[in-house]
Amino acid sequence: MDHWDPAFLDELAREREVIVFDNAGVNLSSGRTPDRIGGAAEGAIEFIEALELPQIDLLGWSMGGFVAQAVTLKRPDLVRRLIVAGSGPGAVPDSPLMAPKARAVASKPVNDDEDFLFLFFPDTPAAREAGLASLRRLDYRLASSQAAVRGESVVAQAAANAAWGTGEDSAWARLEELALPVLVANGAHDVMIHAYQSYAMSQRLPNAKVVLYSDAGHGFLFQHIEDFGNEVLAFLR
Repeated sequence: MDHWDPAFLDELAREREVIVFDNAGVNLSSGRTPDRIGGAAEGAIEFIEALELPQIDLLGWSMGGFVAQAVTLKRPDLVRRLIVAGSGPGAVPDSPLMAPKARAVASKPVNDDEDFLFLFFPDTPAAREAGLASLRRLDYRLASSQAAVRGESVVAQAAANAAWGTGEDSAWARLEELALPVLVANGAHDVMIHAYQSYAMSQRLPNAKVVLYSDAGHGFLFQHIEDFGNEVLAFLR
């Protein structure tokens, strides 16, 4: 949860109560990290129920977007509105795959600023400036928390992502069941989860809005904090 840009969370917190958490086996959370997205969804549901929340608005980014879709499919009564950011439903026919360079950079044991900028922001002066500012805000949080994903969790999450992407455990075939309002957003230059997946979701979701930022990538929500924050808050009203 300390890898969420605090400026973006603060933007949402202007109007909403914001709850972030680390799922089972991640950072200081006990338990074992599931090797399927469905298992992570069960962990999220257990957490929500422990807080005795009868209904929530749910935002998931990247792999969290997979989990958010799975939570909503498992417990449609629990989610009032759903936001899927920088993500996809898995196994979208004809969707471009992750670029080989992105896969290589993302799989490094340790990443530096240049790696993160490549993965999350386009190579433009404005995007680079926004990306570096976001990384420095994250530094402030991580310096005290030392949050990290353990090796066994990385292996489990990689297996979960693979199963989601191949359709073994994905939402693509069930998107039409998501009848609630859904906001889907991404950057047009996402090198990890291609923005085509956001468009493809709009073809199946019965009640959706799609927002694409033409000058952004996977980290669009940390680049366009105020703009996307306003989109989210307006959608949730």
